[in-house]
Amino acid sequence: MSDWKQQAVELAKSGLSWRKIANQLGKSKSTVSDWLRAYFKQGNTVSDTQVSATPLKAPVGAPRVLIFDIETSPIIGAVWGLWQQNLSLDMIESEWFILSFAAKWLGDSEDKVMYDDMRGMVNTEDDRHLLDQLWKLLDEADIVITQNGKKFDVKKVNARFVMNGYKPPKPYKHIDTLQIAKSQFGFTSNKLAWMTDKLCTKHKKLSHAKFSGFLLWKEMLADNTEAWEECRDYNTMDVLSLEELYLKLAAWDNRHPNFNLYSDEPEHTCRCGSHKVVKDGFAYTGKSKFQQYRCLDCGAVTRDSINQFSKEKRVSLQLNIIN
Repeated sequence: MSDWKQQAVELAKSGLSWRKIANQLGKSKSTVSDWLRAYFKQGNTVSDTQVSATPLKAPVGAPRVLIFDIETSPIIGAVWGLWQQNLSLDMIESEWFILSFAAKWLGDSEDKVMYDDMRGMVNTEDDRHLLDQLWKLLDEADIVITQNGKKFDVKKVNARFVMNGYKPPKPYKHIDTLQIAKSQFGFTSNKLAWMTDKLCTKHKKLSHAKFSGFLLWKEMLADNTEAWEECRDYNTMDVLSLEELYLKLAAWDNRHPNFNLYSDEPEHTCRCGSHKVVKDGFAYTGKSKFQQYRCLDCGAVTRDSINQFSKEKRVSLQLNIIN
């Protein structure tokens, strides 16, 4: 193996992009890419050792990917007992509103988590300063990542938007880690606390410290400064642990948005945006055969869109009759 080829392999294993390797070695990108694909390819399969031991740290394409989480106040009302109570509308004393939010852009450093809350303003129930920030973030996002956000966070935010006269933000795609967990795995629990405890190594969802359970919300509504600080830590770690969890689960998501759609580059690129893909067998449908690829960063298996069967082969294929 020539010196530059050995250097290219070592740099690729260190995580450097193939484009940067080509620039560093003074070679064309196509020359370096052809060599590395040939090196990593082993009989149309990829050995376990060639798939990165750590997930992709950030998308390499153009999409803006927002991770966010909100905390809301409870609805406060009058009840007659502790079990099987139904609260009618005329028994509501105060409505819910957003207490706090935390958010970050996928791939940004930990110190760039954005956070704000309602401290000093809970008595007003006026959360518009939070809504202003959330609207701008969601309007900028191409994709959002949440845990149970399709049923809770996004619907709650949208409800507060429309109740306060906001127009819809621009459309975005939504990745919900809870839905990935339910569709692809049989975990003991799909809660963020359980999944981050078992799957994440750097960030795990926090347990409540001084204010356990509902007490934290009660003390925030009483404008307790210590409770607000605990909420900040709790909300921020939810976002950091969710990011790490997403990177663990993303390759398993067969409905994952294609980050490559946001890039104009014509070369083979994984849906996560990485250029480090190698041929890995073929994918078949009822009348088609497609080249299949394995990403050396996130580990996902994808295929291209070119049918490799000839017209004569396609004509010869017979399909089942479905009644």
